[in-house]
Amino acid sequence: MIDSILNPDFFASVIRITIPLTLAGLGGVFSEKSGVVNIGLEGIMLTSAFAAVAGTNFTENVWMGILIAAIVGTLLGLIHAIVTVTFKANQIVSGVAINLFASGITVFLSWLWFHETQIMALDSLPIWGFNIPNPGEASPLVRSLIVIFAHHSPMVYITLIIIIISHILIFKTPFGLRLRSVGEYPQAADTLGINVISMRYIAVLISGGLAGLAGSFLSIEQAHFFVKEMSGGRGFIALAAMIFGKWTPIGTVGAALLFGVGEALAIRLQGIFTIPVQFINMVPYLLAIFVLVGAIGRATAPAASGIPYEKEIG
Repeated sequence: MIDSILNPDFFASVIRITIPLTLAGLGGVFSEKSGVVNIGLEGIMLTSAFAAVAGTNFTENVWMGILIAAIVGTLLGLIHAIVTVTFKANQIVSGVAINLFASGITVFLSWLWFHETQIMALDSLPIWGFNIPNPGEASPLVRSLIVIFAHHSPMVYITLIIIIISHILIFKTPFGLRLRSVGEYPQAADTLGINVISMRYIAVLISGGLAGLAGSFLSIEQAHFFVKEMSGGRGFIALAAMIFGKWTPIGTVGAALLFGVGEALAIRLQGIFTIPVQFINMVPYLLAIFVLVGAIGRATAPAASGIPYEKEIG
């Protein structure tokens, strides 16, 4: 039975499930490194998932759909930045407002434009990599490696590039040094001539754009359709991955993989055991709770995270 669950298809599905969690988690890393908490990732993912399908169907081009989703995510990030950085509103309240807005606007526009709440995507992403050989045409090891690593949509490989760029950008460049300084001690950063407001705006816009890509992956690649509330709490799980990953890109990817294993197991276990499906579906969320309980107390957030910056005068 274990062999039928832990096969190459299982590990390939773990990678696909991990992608949206990773992208949204990286968005959270950028935002919180600058000192802005963005719990609106859930709502940005949901709105962008709708925007990806709507954009794909209107333009008849899946890449335009993904681009529109990223733009929508960036615009929601801009709203969050205006509210929290310029007007210094409570960052948690702003994030909750984005989540509520997303829940309503996606259903409203679904009915307005498509007259239904489940919308099929009329185009899909191609597969990049090697074709999966038939049994006998390649050794079992080569076939397994192709199934796991070399037969995915472009978004999987683009995400790998984004992970590497994010790590280099945050920890190896002057931009990353400024970003981390405004999240740790914005007053000192300001004294050194770093524009705290601009850095926080840039970080939250990047956060929104990455969450937008995460939403587009959910609807275009994983489901091939949009349905209301399809983000299903993945934005919050991405935040948990960010915390468990200690606010670093590589750590966030590792934690997202852990949650990906949990969700893939939940899907595989359905129908195998006489356990209610609803209980099995709880596995990823229970995992998130246990991980957070274990991480909190040992993980240290950026010192100025969640604190609006007030420029000292005089």
